[in-house]
Amino acid sequence: MFNVVLLQPEIPQNTGNIARTCAATNSVLHLVEPLGFDIDEKAVKRAGLDYWDKLTIKVYENLADFYEQNKQNVENGATMWYASTKAKIVYSDARYKDGDYLIFGRETKGIDEEVLAANYDRTVRIPMWGEIRSLNLSNSVAIVLYEALRQNGFDRFTLTGKLRTK
Repeated sequence: MFNVVLLQPEIPQNTGNIARTCAATNSVLHLVEPLGFDIDEKAVKRAGLDYWDKLTIKVYENLADFYEQNKQNVENGATMWYASTKAKIVYSDARYKDGDYLIFGRETKGIDEEVLAANYDRTVRIPMWGEIRSLNLSNSVAIVLYEALRQNGFDRFTLTGKLRTK
């Protein structure tokens, strides 16, 4: 099981879409306050409404609280990966393992510079063409999460759709 961490997310629709992705991949969603919206807000639930009850979600007062509550998992071998446009490591070159944390920053500012500096050897980026500043947060989460799942063989998933033939 992977852990998706959103540091101070600002846009409820993004968080709702990420919640749906987490439910679909059996990943835990961690939200680090302050949030830019109320977690019960309709816009968050609308994006993942059908799956909200299937989601494991944890909320933390701040980053220190998140680190404290998850330090045992890190001591037991989980890695915290940080996503930033400022990283040198391409997300697909990192080696993810079950239980790792995929950490994403605010939509408008990303992850704070001091957090990135302290964790630069575990910071990954998604390559982008030209002068594009960044991708939508929910798209970024899906890209990195599905790469982590691909590397781990998708072994806990079953085919839920039907194959179509012409």
